[in-house]
Amino acid sequence: MNYHFKNILAIIPKHGKYEVRKTNVYVTDDIISGIDTPPENFKADRVFEGENKLLSTGLINAHNHAYMSVFRNSADDVIFEEWLFKKILPKEDMLDDEDIYWGTQLSCLEMLKSGTTTFLDMHITKNVVPRAVTDAGMRAVISKGIVGEGRAEYGMKRLSDAKEEMENFRDDPLLTFMFGPHAIYTCDGEYLKIVSEEAKKMGLPIHIHLDESPVEHKEALEKYGKTPTEYLESLGVFENKTICAHCVQLTDSDIDIFAKYNVNVGANPVSNLKLANGIAPIKKMLDKNVNVAIGTDGPGSNNGQNMFREMNFNALIHKGVNHDPVAVSASDTYKCATVNGAKALDVANCGELKIGNKADLFVMDIHQPQFYPRTDLLAALCYSARGTEIETVLVDGKILIDKGEPTTLDTEKIYYYTAKTAEKIHGKN
Repeated sequence: MNYHFKNILAIIPKHGKYEVRKTNVYVTDDIISGIDTPPENFKADRVFEGENKLLSTGLINAHNHAYMSVFRNSADDVIFEEWLFKKILPKEDMLDDEDIYWGTQLSCLEMLKSGTTTFLDMHITKNVVPRAVTDAGMRAVISKGIVGEGRAEYGMKRLSDAKEEMENFRDDPLLTFMFGPHAIYTCDGEYLKIVSEEAKKMGLPIHIHLDESPVEHKEALEKYGKTPTEYLESLGVFENKTICAHCVQLTDSDIDIFAKYNVNVGANPVSNLKLANGIAPIKKMLDKNVNVAIGTDGPGSNNGQNMFREMNFNALIHKGVNHDPVAVSASDTYKCATVNGAKALDVANCGELKIGNKADLFVMDIHQPQFYPRTDLLAALCYSARGTEIETVLVDGKILIDKGEPTTLDTEKIYYYTAKTAEKIHGKN
């Protein structure tokens, strides 16, 4: 299908920055085929009128546990260790494949309706999450969370399951994969080396939680005499392309290690605040040219999947903690949520609205009070937008949200089945 976005305000990259201007954008099949002027012999199957609309490349969620939507609002106002080990992990043991499928679909629905077109996921079972994402039509990078000690049977089985899942879905053009060792406190050094070597052999990146909490940082220093980052470096993990989630407790020397190895960061501002783990030193990382992307983390700790909220927090909290109103700008934040995310997730031809890139796009209605007066629309995305203004979402040139409604997902069915799961694991309200 070919689409023409006519006389629409669009966010277009220009010399490393962005400009918002009225233009015409053309989509041919799955590709942005023209900006300003149509490609030769172009004929639109549908024209989207641009009056009072804003067009952007889709947002990229750089760290998630999508199945955890079934834990939303059920493990709140507790410390991180209690949240994980006493609240979440016991409830995970109660989930079956159907629960995980519908929980993932619920997250896909929320992400799409708020303009996210691609996400990086870490999950707990085999084959279910990729199937849920494929049915939704989203673009995703999948990492099955794996834990283990040395060559113990359970860890090797989880590694084998991850590889089997990759093989089962390798022909899906919208899915790619990473290895997902969960964290340094659930994977010992020998196991991390095994996973790292496997990733190197297969040419795949690694996705891992790192330095999320003060406890993790303190225990690493006591156990290894190294920070979590220094420990991973000593194991050779960073010899692979790596994306580290959270990175809240990094030292200045840790940031230098990230810069040295081109480590990518998936920052999660809302989740880290909610669990009182702290605030990642994003300004310092950006100043050292570390590639920083933004994610929501799972709905069990964030309670939402709205990247506009993440952008808002990301642009605000670093001004406050650094006592610097220009510490992390709206432009920096939009970049973190788009092109930086594409780089971190290793998804080609995504993250910017330019000719030749994938048609992963959203259109939002800006005829709303929060967008008036229209002085700086890029700033408005970070400081004013709510995500509820999204009207149209395309992934790979296919319309997945049309006039605010999903085209591939059955909303009422998702609500029904996730309510059943909630009753099973939380009890009847």
